Amino acid sequence: MRHKNVDMLSGNLLKNIIIFAIPVMLGGWLQMFFHSADVIVIGQFCGSASVGAMGATGSISALIINLFMGLSVGASVSVAHAVGSGDNNAVYRTVHTAVLTAVLGGLCIALIGVPLSKTVLRLMDTPESVIGLSTAYMRIILGGSVFSMIYNFGSAILRAVGDSKKPLYFIAVGGVTNVFLNLFFVLVLKLDVLGVALATVMSNALSAFLVIRTLTLREDVCRLVLSELRIYKDAFVKIVKIGFPSGVQNSLFSIANVIIQSSVNSFGEAMMSAHTAGSNINSFTNVAVAGFSSACINFVGQNVGARQYNRVRKVIFTCLWLTVIVGAVLGLTVFLLGEPLLSIYITDSPLAIEYGLIRMKYVGLLYAIYAAYDVFSSALRGMGKSALGMFISLMGSCAVRILWIVVVFAQPAFHTPTVLFLSFPVSWTVSMFAMMAGVRLCLRKLPKTDKESPEKSPA
Repeated sequence: MRHKNVDMLSGNLLKNIIIFAIPVMLGGWLQMFFHSADVIVIGQFCGSASVGAMGATGSISALIINLFMGLSVGASVSVAHAVGSGDNNAVYRTVHTAVLTAVLGGLCIALIGVPLSKTVLRLMDTPESVIGLSTAYMRIILGGSVFSMIYNFGSAILRAVGDSKKPLYFIAVGGVTNVFLNLFFVLVLKLDVLGVALATVMSNALSAFLVIRTLTLREDVCRLVLSELRIYKDAFVKIVKIGFPSGVQNSLFSIANVIIQSSVNSFGEAMMSAHTAGSNINSFTNVAVAGFSSACINFVGQNVGARQYNRVRKVIFTCLWLTVIVGAVLGLTVFLLGEPLLSIYITDSPLAIEYGLIRMKYVGLLYAIYAAYDVFSSALRGMGKSALGMFISLMGSCAVRILWIVVVFAQPAFHTPTVLFLSFPVSWTVSMFAMMAGVRLCLRKLPKTDKESPEKSPA
């Protein structure tokens, strides 16, 4: 079985990055479209209260899942380093360790998240009018998270070797399935948000099956043999070393967002609906940025493994200007089309649309700042410096955002939606400059010329 992978170590860098990033973007957009279909179906047929019930679970679910999902970044970088250095044995050990780690991680999420769902939602001041639906939705999503873990780990492995197209195909198949199941469970069986949760889990299971099947059919060093799944200590340690800080870093944003969600909840159901709809719309921009961030991680990873340090620098610079342009253009587009876009999600609350427009003004228009931050963060991960990125996020994103909520937003005069949403660009700006400084420091430590120590990889 032949595999046409993007060449990350040679050739036209700009062209190869774009070829790699476009399927990642399209796949992410499809994921967001299908997730938005969840919200649209609920909004159109169940009302804004049900939309708010789903939205109330987003931050805390992301907090739990992102901590484990960060390990997929460790798997991706580890495979990329091994491919770049030509160490086929390391690739084999990492692939088999990563897939088993995904299964165990998904089971841990279910064991931790399902029993604690209602307690955590109460701590977030979720209104009693929606907490029942929110709890049921969250328990189903977390209970089936093993499938999303398997899909994301498998896709990370494929992208690390330059195959960003097949994950796109799997998303398309799973997403179409999700839409049909949504309509069946919500319109026919009248299951409300429970039906959406069940449809999500079942479509994730299909995507997980497809990615595993693809890995088992490969004929190269990335071929997966299910009977040989095991945890190889050296591969697991590297995955955790790189991936755990990445998961913590992602979770730090989620922690800050949990606090923001609690602040959103304090304004009532209209604000909750606005925040949920606005988050879904802005996520389309985030996914476009993530395409170049994914390219940055894997291109940097392979070139670090190959000790092509000058190309590492070119990768970071190219991904930076590409993602800033895309983030700025899409952010402006979303802002200009704010009201009609919000009207797709919210049909029964003019106040919710008003709140949503405020969110888009301060989050969408300034999204290029986050785009730059994300590329710098991805560069650190690709170089294997995830711990530094985690520390910067702790100080620049989590701490700043929490301080903004606790110190500024808590003041009666500043307890407004505008001040609340300003917490996003303020924390992005601090984090972006700090992350840029971290990347510059790491690049200075790299050799000025390529392949100075061919006998041993610096990764």
